[in-house]
Amino acid sequence: MAAFTSAASLDPTFGGKIVEEARSWIGTPYRHQATTRGAGTDCLGLIRGVWRALIGPEPLCPPAYSMDWSEPSGEEILMQAAGQCLCRKPDLSLSKGDVLLFRMRNGAVAKHLGIVSEDAPTPKFIHAYTGYGVVESSLSGPWLRRIVAVYCFPEKG
Repeated sequence: MAAFTSAASLDPTFGGKIVEEARSWIGTPYRHQATTRGAGTDCLGLIRGVWRALIGPEPLCPPAYSMDWSEPSGEEILMQAAGQCLCRKPDLSLSKGDVLLFRMRNGAVAKHLGIVSEDAPTPKFIHAYTGYGVVESSLSGPWLRRIVAVYCFPEKG
């Protein structure tokens, strides 16, 4: 688990700032491994772009990755990286600005990310999705069932 303090615990408005930044990416086309607002991004690129805008330089430089991520090896590479950079919440409670990690199929590795944009009673999230680009979607039952971890951004610095 990361040895960071959650920024939201220090600044109660930080979740709203994360959502505002993530919403500024809506409409960005989907581009595998890209991370540029307006030009192209994938789900990891969205999280990286929000990080750069609100926290600063990225702590890790991800290596090239395939569309199937680490499915052939079965390694939870994305979950491991998230644990190094983000603060994992002890449960699956959702707050604005939280980063969601999804497992798209039972038994598969976790390989999709999104940012909570609205919490209860009608949760939504922002994510970059193949064929759609960056969109804000309802966090409906099928998506909720796929969440395997919830993270917070760490404090700046």
